[in-house]
Amino acid sequence: MNPFSSGTCLRDMIRAIRACKTAAEERAVVRKECAAIRSSINEDDQDYRHRNLAKLMFIQMLGYPTHFGQMECLKLIASAGFPEKRIGYLGLMLLLDERQEVLMLVTNSLKQDLNYSNQYIVGLALCALGNICSAEMARDLAPEVERLLQFRDPNIRKKAALCSIRIIKKVPDLAENFINCAASLLKEKHHGVLITGVQLCADLCKVSSEALEYFRKKCTEGLVRTLRDIVNSPYSPEYDISGITDPYLHIRLLKLLRILGQGDADASDRMTDILAQVATKTESNKNAGNAILYECVETIMSIEDDGGLRVLAINILGKFLSNRDNNIRYVALNMLMRATTLDAQAVQRHRATILDCVKDSDASIRKRALDLLYLLVNDNNVKPLIKELIEYLEVSDQEFKGDLTAKICSLVEKFSSEKIWYIDQMLKVLSEAGNFVKDEVWHALIVVISNASDLHGYTVRALYRAFLTSTEQETLVRVAVWCIGEYGDMLVNNVGMLDIEDPITVTECDAVDAVEVAIKRHTSDLTTKAMALIALLKLSSRFPSYSERIKGIIVQNKGNVVLELQQRSIEFNRILQKHQKFRSALVERMPVLDEATFSGRRAGSLPTAISTSSGAPSNLPNGIAKPATAPIPDLLDLSSDDVPAPSSSGGDFLQDLLGVDLSPTPAPSGADMPPKASTDVLLDLLSIGMPLPVQTGLSASDILSSSQDDKAPFVNFNGLASLSSLSANATSPANAAPMMDLLDGRGPGPQKSEENGQAYPSLVAYESSSLRVMFNFSKQRGSPQTTLIQATFTNLSSNVYNDFLFQAAVPKFLQLHLDPASSNTLPASGDGSITQNLKVTNSQHGKKSLVMRVRIAYKTNNKDVLEERQINNFPQNL
Repeated sequence: MNPFSSGTCLRDMIRAIRACKTAAEERAVVRKECAAIRSSINEDDQDYRHRNLAKLMFIQMLGYPTHFGQMECLKLIASAGFPEKRIGYLGLMLLLDERQEVLMLVTNSLKQDLNYSNQYIVGLALCALGNICSAEMARDLAPEVERLLQFRDPNIRKKAALCSIRIIKKVPDLAENFINCAASLLKEKHHGVLITGVQLCADLCKVSSEALEYFRKKCTEGLVRTLRDIVNSPYSPEYDISGITDPYLHIRLLKLLRILGQGDADASDRMTDILAQVATKTESNKNAGNAILYECVETIMSIEDDGGLRVLAINILGKFLSNRDNNIRYVALNMLMRATTLDAQAVQRHRATILDCVKDSDASIRKRALDLLYLLVNDNNVKPLIKELIEYLEVSDQEFKGDLTAKICSLVEKFSSEKIWYIDQMLKVLSEAGNFVKDEVWHALIVVISNASDLHGYTVRALYRAFLTSTEQETLVRVAVWCIGEYGDMLVNNVGMLDIEDPITVTECDAVDAVEVAIKRHTSDLTTKAMALIALLKLSSRFPSYSERIKGIIVQNKGNVVLELQQRSIEFNRILQKHQKFRSALVERMPVLDEATFSGRRAGSLPTAISTSSGAPSNLPNGIAKPATAPIPDLLDLSSDDVPAPSSSGGDFLQDLLGVDLSPTPAPSGADMPPKASTDVLLDLLSIGMPLPVQTGLSASDILSSSQDDKAPFVNFNGLASLSSLSANATSPANAAPMMDLLDGRGPGPQKSEENGQAYPSLVAYESSSLRVMFNFSKQRGSPQTTLIQATFTNLSSNVYNDFLFQAAVPKFLQLHLDPASSNTLPASGDGSITQNLKVTNSQHGKKSLVMRVRIAYKTNNKDVLEERQINNFPQNL
């Protein structure tokens, strides 16, 4: 017999495949076997059809395509015998899925088998339907499955319940058909049927609020009774696992009770007693018992409870933390993190155990315990906990120091009530793990030191001591060098000595030595060395007797290969040599840094800002009045959906941007001469020769606020385009000559289009030396969120553009529709144009402005040209 004929049994084929030594040999065997199976299928060989399908299933598991055998599954399912149906349904579940169109052909066979007299065939059909049921099949076969939920055989009822779960997940609208049948399954004595019935009820509650209310009212008492019977049941070898009766059913019942009790006080009250009984009677020395206790705790945390039961649940989690199994401790830590939002005081009782978990050898346990401990810190326990964490920081693993350092720094900054305590703790962290401290942390420390004027002497002495013992910590060296440079005279003269300090004697030579060590360390990076050079420059003024030595140290870096250090060295040396007069003023102490501003910018709440004349001054901690700030628009951000709207105080924005005063100058008292127009300064600045006619009361803000005055032109802040229209609108004579465009000198600004009484200025969307794109805007009556745009394309070159194509893309909050262009050929030298209509719908009209990225492609002189641009300067009232 041919070893690869269709008559070969499955065992021989598997043996032949396993005997292959290379992948190529295996592919050859599979290819020959598939060819033999195809021949057998074409010959309609019924004797070996089941064997061929078994081979195809094995080939499918090896990863080879077997789509040619899908119809064989349907033929075997349609057979009368149980063996053929069994292999057919198995092939159906393995070779097909719910997305296959062939599956539509099997619906009728499934319906017949679900009504078959042989319960085993019914079971096969239920298994197949539960695995590959599609939404269409669910609607067609739901009545048969619903009927089988009351079948006499418990195995069929169990499979029908599992199949029902698949059906309601595919078609939630059918859930109401299964409510009564599912409720009847909760009274079953057979544990297999009962556990599937409980799962069916849980899934019904998730997809149907009607089912949830029904089970709350009708079934809560029965479920509590069932769970009590299982908890108090005697030993049953059929369901016993580690001395616990059917822990799987325990867990399913607890999950369903959690769903029923969540958000319902009456249902929660009815299950309180049994939950307490499960929590106290279940043994925790076995894994099955721990699984039940965990599920019980999760149920207690989810239902409505007065707090007493919650304390019991948290105590169980506390016991879990002492377990030797890392998995149990990990899930306990996760649950305790959720419990902190419900009863933080009860979790606080286990703080010592949680702290021990921070020191655990398992990395995942350490990290999760640290996250939990971070949530437990408050004003009352912050100092002892920080002390413990810093002590552990000394001996912790290198890979854990980063997370631990970040958490300690965050807690110290968050809960520090005294600056001296904050400085002390940060110095300890810098001494132990300075290399793991992020830049913003030591920046914040410098800001705090700057504001603590009464602690300057104490801080610089403490940093000097720490520097002598921990020079390998980079951030410690930076902060120490900065403080020595600022407060070196306090270090030498022992200014501001506190009672808690030990006396220390530091000479001027010692202070300079410390900075010299920092700059000559081979491990010091560019930032540290640059800060050290600045500190030396400052010390040259504070210690005049060591000026020459400092100069020698600075000069050593004149030939440094790092340009930054070389430049600093040369400039500082120049100051020391030839600018002695203003050196002391140049290197005096830095002014007090603004803590509030630094904290706000660090948190992202205060971006880079510009001043506005409308803001009222506020008193800052350093006593300096500062005007209110407004966020500046990102002039170069082309990727953001949020287009900044022009401020109503446009003149102030322009004034700050250009550095000139555009505010109208008041006339002297008693003078009759009218005030000069405020835009004269701008015109003079930009060298425009045409004087602007005087117009009383016209300020820069009046000219720039286009959204409220139809006579004022729209100004694009991203590029200050279309400023040429300032003159056209400010001058009243109709025959006034147009002003040259301030940026490109291409004539007057675009004209306005009007609809429904609202004017929308035209926009030069794109312009280059060869192409101009003009947008004209209009609105549909009664639809303010929809904007109609007519795009006009003009060729400015002497070459004809062929295959002209315009494309546009918009963010998600916009919808764009493009009509076909009027032509695909653009004449040369402006001798014609192409028009194309766009329709843009803004779902956030009034909140966000239009923004669009355009791409223009054309062919000229047999060369393909592609031009792109993002348009952010649409009128704000579109």
